[in-house]
Amino acid sequence: MTKPRVAVLISGRGSNMMSLIEAAAAPDFPAEIAVVISNRPDAHGLARAQAANIPTRIIDHKAFADRAGFDAALDAALAEEQVDLVCLAGFMRLLTAGFTQKWSGRMINIHPALLPSFKGLHTHERALAEGVKIHGCTVHFVTAEMDVGPIIMQAAVPVLEADTPDTLGARVLEQEHVIYPAALRLVSDGRARLAGNRVAVDEFETIPPALVVPPAG
Repeated sequence: MTKPRVAVLISGRGSNMMSLIEAAAAPDFPAEIAVVISNRPDAHGLARAQAANIPTRIIDHKAFADRAGFDAALDAALAEEQVDLVCLAGFMRLLTAGFTQKWSGRMINIHPALLPSFKGLHTHERALAEGVKIHGCTVHFVTAEMDVGPIIMQAAVPVLEADTPDTLGARVLEQEHVIYPAALRLVSDGRARLAGNRVAVDEFETIPPALVVPPAG
């Protein structure tokens, strides 16, 4: 069976991109990272992808008069690369409604917070300011509205009294690198499917214990 071809879209260092590339290198992974595309020519992730022998493309958003023009060029590139699934990995561009609709159910994103809380930027600073005891990350299908799409997978971490945005962010990032490849596996395998405004996921063999912070008792 042919593996779905995945495009990873980046704007920066490509941390989550590398977690996907490394996972997909395993022979039993059900998807192939076919291309990495950046909207920034200076994105460090481009060199990292090239070092991993993944083809790269640059579509500089500054070369286009509007978002629609950029999205049209991006869509054309995805068609040329025969892409089946799209993963946003630190891709700092808002996509048009037409583009997200065309790729509905075939485009996923990772967000450094437990959606629907803390949409947008500066999630770790805001989590600390609100005094939450549990923070985390979310993989979701992309829709026209930012950080609102149906949730595929989440991971939670405790928020510690001494945390700074950097220490909390580092702990969340570790879990991002775990759940993004896992979510891509679920989607590629057909075990995570859109069901209206939510995602139906096949039962897991094991369910981790609850995370309670601070510990009860």
